[in-house]
Formats: sequence, C-alpha cells, structure tokens
Amino acid sequence: MTAANPREALDAETLDAFRTDRSYLGADHRRNERRTRVVAAICVLSLALQVAGGLAFNSMALLAGGLHMAGHVAALVVAAGAYGLARRFAADPRFAFGTGKIGYLAAFANAVVLGVTAVVVLAESVERIAAPHEVGYHAALPLAGASLAINLLCAWLLRPAPRAHDHDEFGDLNLNVAHLHLTADAAVAVLAILGLGAGELLGWTWADPAAGLLGALLIAQFALTLMRRAGGVLLDMNPSPALASEIRRRMQEAGGRVLDLHLWRLGPGHHAVILVVAGDGAGSPQDYRARLAGLPGLSHVTIEVRPKGV
Repeated sequence: MTAANPREALDAETLDAFRTDRSYLGADHRRNERRTRVVAAICVLSLALQVAGGLAFNSMALLAGGLHMAGHVAALVVAAGAYGLARRFAADPRFAFGTGKIGYLAAFANAVVLGVTAVVVLAESVERIAAPHEVGYHAALPLAGASLAINLLCAWLLRPAPRAHDHDEFGDLNLNVAHLHLTADAAVAVLAILGLGAGELLGWTWADPAAGLLGALLIAQFALTLMRRAGGVLLDMNPSPALASEIRRRMQEAGGRVLDLHLWRLGPGHHAVILVVAGDGAGSPQDYRARLAGLPGLSHVTIEVRPKGV
C-alpha cells in the first residue's frame, strides 16, 4: 500500500471496524426489560394494597411499608425506562457508541437512591436506640414476613440469566442494581424479623433498632459498590486489565509494538478498543485485527498502524 505522503499513508493504514448493527445492548436486554416491568407491576400492587390498608385500618405500619415500597417502584420504573430508551434509540446516529450506557446511568442513579435509603434508615435506627419507641411486635411480624415473601419473589424474577455475559465481570448492571434493591430489602426483612422476634419473646427492646442499624450498614455497602462500578463505566475506566493485557500480547505476537491502547465498556457484554501499533511494514490493520478474533466481548475495534519513520 503506497501513498503520496506520510499523512496519506497513515490514513490508509487505519481500520475502524464496527458491528454491522452498531448496537451494544446486552444479550438479555429484552428478557431483563420484560422482567423489570413485571416486578414493577407487582410492587405497584403491593404499594396500593399497603396504602389502602393503612388508610382503612389507620395503621402507620402499613403506611410506612407502602412508602418504603414506593422507593422500589421508583427504582424499577427508572430501570425499565432505561431499557426502553436504550432499545428505542439503539440505531440513532446521534449516539456515537450506541445506547448501551443508558442502563449504567440508571444504575448509578438507583445506587445513589439506595445510599440515601441507607442514611435515612441509619439515622432512624440510631435515634430509636437512643430513645426506644413502643413497638407492636405481634402486628409487625406478619407485615415483615409478607414483605420478605414479596421481595424474595421479585428478586427471583430479576435474577440474571444463566451464563449471561460470562466475559463481562459485572454483566447487566442496570438489572443488578434493581435486583440488589430487592435483595437488600429481603436481607433487611430477615433482620427485622429476628429483631422483632427477640423483642417479643425476650423483651429486648434494643433488638429491633439494632437490626435496622445492621441493615442500613449492609445497604450502604451495596450502594457504594454499585456506585463505584457504574461510575467507572460512565467515566470510561479500563473495565478489564486482563483483556487489555491479552490484546497487547496478541499485537506483540503479530510483530507490532503497541504505542497506545484504550479499552472501555460500551454496554453489557460489549467492549471497544482503540489501538496505535508500530509495525515493521509487513502487517496491515486487517492482519492485526485478525489477531483479535475470538476475544469475547470485543465489539468495536479501531487500529492505526504507524509505519517506520512516521
């Protein structure tokens, strides 16, 4: 391949290879979207029943349970909306690298909400440890049990698909955050049942707020982990040092010297890489790209080959 000047040679030796559909949605996008909507509907029904019961029977416990479920409904609506928007605009040319990151944006927002929930529960638990409130243990236990059952059902429905995104450590983070909202609440419900049981059977008035305190710390840990993961994707942090190392190794085996390498995540199960390789004149961009064949999750590859002296 020849050109009139080095700049033209540089342009000629550049390969920008896209997926033909330029879609970087997760393999289980439609499944996860459907299940998120079903779980949102279940939570809306539970919310309506608890609020209606609270108003009908003047039960603050039922009203509080309904308001707590409203947080789950909001998180699920955000998650389902992200799935819908990502699918609707997947082919929109205004999105240079597709819409796969919309789910991560929703995941970050929901992780923040989860963190705020942890702070509210923590503050309330500390206040009740300092100044214990009278608790209706007998009436609260069935409510905690019903909450646990609903959360376990919804968490089961939102479980990730088997072997989905084996090559992506985090998978569909939008689904994971929605799933964790319900899983964390199920864990808190278990702690609540233990605390209420200890209060009713043993007279330990501190057990209920202590269970709330432990639950808040658990939720906070979940929220921080998810914010780090979603934030890392949104800020284009290297998602897999192992994959970057493997790309570099394959380029070196092909006789190229990697001058620059940028790897980032485009969506669940999809990664992009931009490479600048110094070649000895024998390899073309197509040759180097062929060396990357078979790397799972590498959906967008841009290779620039710099001949000697350029």
